[in-house]
Amino acid sequence: MPSSFYVVVDDLGDWAPYYPSKDVISFDQYLALADAQRAGRVRILNCCRNSRALGRGYYCSLLAEARDHHVIPSVRVINDLRRKSLYSLQLDGLGSTLDSLAGRISGDQSNIELRIFFGEVLMSELSPIAKQLFERFPCPVLEVRLKRGKVWQVDNIRQLSVRDIKLESEQELFAAALERFSNRMWRKPRARKRYRFDLAMLVDPDEALPPSDKDAIKHFIDSGRQLGINVELIGKRDLMRLPEYDGLFIRETTAIDHHTYRFAKKAEAEGLVVLDDPTSILRCTNKVYLAELLRINKIATPGTRIVSNTDKETLDEMIEALGFPIVLKIPDGAFSRGMCKAQTRQELVAGLKELLQSSSLVLAQEFLYTDYDWRIGVLNNKPLFACRYYMVKNHWQIYRHGSSGDVDSGGFDTLPTYEVPPAVLAAALKATRLIGDGLYGVDLKQSGDRVVVIEVNDNPNVDEGVEDLFLGAALYHEIMAEFLRRMELNRR
Repeated sequence: MPSSFYVVVDDLGDWAPYYPSKDVISFDQYLALADAQRAGRVRILNCCRNSRALGRGYYCSLLAEARDHHVIPSVRVINDLRRKSLYSLQLDGLGSTLDSLAGRISGDQSNIELRIFFGEVLMSELSPIAKQLFERFPCPVLEVRLKRGKVWQVDNIRQLSVRDIKLESEQELFAAALERFSNRMWRKPRARKRYRFDLAMLVDPDEALPPSDKDAIKHFIDSGRQLGINVELIGKRDLMRLPEYDGLFIRETTAIDHHTYRFAKKAEAEGLVVLDDPTSILRCTNKVYLAELLRINKIATPGTRIVSNTDKETLDEMIEALGFPIVLKIPDGAFSRGMCKAQTRQELVAGLKELLQSSSLVLAQEFLYTDYDWRIGVLNNKPLFACRYYMVKNHWQIYRHGSSGDVDSGGFDTLPTYEVPPAVLAAALKATRLIGDGLYGVDLKQSGDRVVVIEVNDNPNVDEGVEDLFLGAALYHEIMAEFLRRMELNRR
């Protein structure tokens, strides 16, 4: 059996309505496959019946995972779909898509049953919800019941097998959707004889200020391949391809309500090595959470207040504690965006009112002027690189965003970590230990003997000619070598 892709059914007779294929095998044939394919990458599409808790459908996915085959659906998905209390946890974020159904479905309809084949449905108006449910529960066939109360909601989801597809129209859609899915997600395997592992790198070629420029991305790819890692660029439409890989490296600016976080969550659930891991994204991308975490653990920061209103009492206490100027930040700003500096009480009120329109909480911090900010890169709780980012001329930040969308940045120095003041290194490492063991960039200010942590970034910039100016190719090698170490541990 030379194929590296198999559709597994209970009995080959279940495949009778469809074109015969050498890739379609019975459960018994898959059971007998044993170690024959261990040397190569094998992908399994489990279309077995799953009516019993420990039936063939369950054991097909269980065996596939034990054999290190990439299988859809996974055991986790099968288990989640057995209990409403479990699959309900995966339905967050569907509200807006479900709300849009109100305008598409006749007003007197209160229940809808649909069958989803690899994210596709017969009723085109239900395509948005079908695609999102398939992303959350990757199964060849899903049966879903939607119910309308005050709003539309998912009432029930269950997994079906190919034997459950009786209608000719559904059989035609299943066959077409399978072909599209296999062409898109499980294309003919690339030549991988040189590589021990496959690493997906999530990038957005249209991002204005990405964490790594195109030249740095090329260096990551080259360094990975030298270590036996095949690095492949993926985009936001490739979520369902993650099971093909051994690791995920996110080189897009991350956020919680964003596809980068969904990629990190799915990769972690699939057992991949992930940088940035979802916990680090959660802890770093919200400045309110980070400020409170640093405060509770007694890590020095600028004087900070978390503000939710512009009451006189709040303003008086803030001004007395922090003094002017005061820097205001929204919790999820990045690259100096979502920030302003207030020099007077009037500017403070105006700035708070503006920022509170987009966030229920605003971070107010003491302003510490320095010529530059330190950036210490940390990987696995060890210092990796060090930069000094200088403020834009005649400006108080390292980035200045123009009204036309252009961005100015100040100069920089890159130096070996052993030349960094010990107090700066110690503060950076103490801060990152609270987050995890990933790749971080810690921003700090130093004024005399005082060193304070401004923030910890979960996916720090690594650009050619900036962060790599001292280490050169060794910087990319160190990061890829850490992926290799973790993927080897995973495999063992």
